[in-house]
Amino acid sequence: MQQFEGTTILGVRRDGRVAMAGDGQVTLGDTVMKGNARKVRRLYG
Repeated sequence: MQQFEGTTILGVRRDGRVAMAGDGQVTLGDTVMKGNARKVRRLYG
């Protein structure tokens, strides 16, 4: 059975601050299942 994949996440820390971003694409094998997924969510602030 194929599994969903959603793996592209980038994190940067500079001067005590952190920024994270994701590409928003979820795939099942070679098929794009969702092109606007929210992989990174704000925890606070």
